[in-house]
Amino acid sequence: MADTAPRETHDGPQFEKTPAPGGPTTVPATAADTSPDNPWPLQLLSKKLKAHIDRTPAAWVEGQVIELNRRGTSAYLTLRDVDAEISLPASIWSSVLDRQAAPLEKGSRVVALLKPEFWLKTGRMSMQVRDIRPVGLGDLLARIERLRQALAAEGLFAQGRKKALPLLPHRIGLITGRDSDAKKDVLRNAALRWPAVDFEVREVAVQGATAVSQIIKALRELDAHSDVDVIVIARGGGALEDLLPFSSEELIRAVAQTVTPVVSAIGHEADRPLLDDVADVRASTPTDAAKRIVPDVNDELAKISQCRDQLERSITRMVERESDRLTALHSRPVLAAPEGMVSVRADDLERLRTRSTSAVTALLVRAEDNLVHLMAQVRALSPQQTLDRGYAVVQAEPDADHAGPLLVRDPVDAPAGTALRIRVAAGHLLATSDGIPPLPPSDRKNP
Repeated sequence: MADTAPRETHDGPQFEKTPAPGGPTTVPATAADTSPDNPWPLQLLSKKLKAHIDRTPAAWVEGQVIELNRRGTSAYLTLRDVDAEISLPASIWSSVLDRQAAPLEKGSRVVALLKPEFWLKTGRMSMQVRDIRPVGLGDLLARIERLRQALAAEGLFAQGRKKALPLLPHRIGLITGRDSDAKKDVLRNAALRWPAVDFEVREVAVQGATAVSQIIKALRELDAHSDVDVIVIARGGGALEDLLPFSSEELIRAVAQTVTPVVSAIGHEADRPLLDDVADVRASTPTDAAKRIVPDVNDELAKISQCRDQLERSITRMVERESDRLTALHSRPVLAAPEGMVSVRADDLERLRTRSTSAVTALLVRAEDNLVHLMAQVRALSPQQTLDRGYAVVQAEPDADHAGPLLVRDPVDAPAGTALRIRVAAGHLLATSDGIPPLPPSDRKNP
């Protein structure tokens, strides 16, 4: 293999190849430029990898120690993620372990400062632990409290987000450990309170690396179930480390996104994981959760009996009150003798009819008398009546000066020789005027 010399570029150390007989004069600058005819030397790739890995900064990570083996001045351990099935082997100097106040043991939760290292000759990469610190109870509590405050600031714990539990759920989703006491407590106490209760159970890991993922998967399945009206997440008591999955940020956000109401029943009264804050209802224990999700059938039957008694008393009072009203109404004269109402009206009608008949009769009599009187007046004033008393009407026959008969009122109107028509009571007669005769001596003084 030809000799190489390092060359610094913006991508890190680069290497140029000394020309070899019959070969290329330079190596490609990047891996993308390599080809079967112009490859990189293996050492170049290894050196590039080492240079890249050496530039990677150390990082603090959190995990759980699942393996620890000491071999002289060095030790080998395996760290596993606290929420997922991911592990990573690493090496650590015994001197770093000896600095710990307490011996590091399997199952310890730690934070470690990891730096990747690449061995050029063997082409192997390993993780070197440069510092390691156990995560104590106080550290866990402080971390949970910081997460609690951050999520509360987002509004995930606000009361306005809480959903009310149904009075009597059609089916209850239960997420709990496999054959756990918490499962038995919820099922038994719920059945004692409401024998017809129906459960949709999902058994999952409630501690360990897979707990969070399994709980979230079961939660989403039950939330999508059309018959599930409420979801209970239950676990018995335990150490703080055992309850850490129920303070996982991923789980808290998954619960906040559910449509179905969620009840948290984790541990005992003193336990307070973040799940209690985001859940719609917090139960102090799994037994308490059973009391909250279903009503007590005996209490409900007692309430029904009480309501029936109240309803019966109300109806009885109403019937008695209305019966008294009917009795009072029936005792009134109009109802005691209902025909009296008709008789009174019949008497009134007869009296009014008699009065109207008398009034009409009197009116007719007066009208008849008035008519007779008027007729008598008409007869008394008629010309015929005058004629009947012996009077006569004298008319002069018409002449050239008068077209019709001329009523004679004065003797001068009928000079001698005037043809006269004299009307008497029984007819008329004709006569001739002799003029005005001389007055008798007796009338001359009194014309």
